[in-house]
Amino acid sequence: IVGVLGYGGGVIGRYCDLPTEFPGVAHFHTVRVNPPSGFYYTSTAMKELCDIWDKYGSGLWNMHGSTGDIIWLGTQTDKLEPIFADLTAKGWDLGGSGSCLRTPSSCVGMSRCEFSNIDTMSICHTFTQKFQDELHRPAFPYKFKIKVSGCANDCTASVARADMSIIGTWRDNIRIDAAEVKNCAKDMDIKTEVTDMCPTHCMSWDGSTLKINDKDCNRCMHCINRMPKALRPGKEKGATIMLGGKAPIVTGALMSWVLVPFMKLEAPYDNLEDLIRKLWEW
Repeated sequence: IVGVLGYGGGVIGRYCDLPTEFPGVAHFHTVRVNPPSGFYYTSTAMKELCDIWDKYGSGLWNMHGSTGDIIWLGTQTDKLEPIFADLTAKGWDLGGSGSCLRTPSSCVGMSRCEFSNIDTMSICHTFTQKFQDELHRPAFPYKFKIKVSGCANDCTASVARADMSIIGTWRDNIRIDAAEVKNCAKDMDIKTEVTDMCPTHCMSWDGSTLKINDKDCNRCMHCINRMPKALRPGKEKGATIMLGGKAPIVTGALMSWVLVPFMKLEAPYDNLEDLIRKLWEW
């Protein structure tokens, strides 16, 4: 077991079974680096990371696998503290590993997506800061992942890959622009491509008018994806909180189940923090 002083996670010890025959990889530890929310980098920041890893490691990277972290593959035990010192000097931190809260991750949210119902990057950053102890000092029976998506398109695949999925949604009715619906009808078969594909069959199209029974709508985003100018999410926005998603290799993906159908999320997100801490205590 290896790591840096004061942290119980962030470094995964890797050792070769034949160190005398392959001394170059006798130690080949993995270092996880906590990325920025939404995975936005400046070229300067990337160069700084490259310089650190070229100096102390193998140079091999894995960018944002299922962990969400930057994965540095291959370094020696005596290089771990210098790596950590250089990382923190540039404003970076280690990610999570072991039986702890893993590094929260999010989609780009409102920074680029007009359909995001919540500020995913703000939520991700806030909880990364609030849960520093749970992230760096493993004290759970098993790992715990939080992923945040701005809508049901779920660009972080949180429903199948996160213990807690935070999915942006809305509580009122889908907004319809009737004029744009007619424009869409010129280039597409709305019945075949939209209403017939609705999973809850809550939509109808008679050739001139699109109707939605919002009571039966499950906010799946299909109709909005197909007609983004004609349909928009409602104005009363928040998130659905889900639990239990996993993607184990042997048994296949286990989908999350809904814990809270709708929750308003506004900074500093104390209501969601209270829910998460109660779950951990339970």
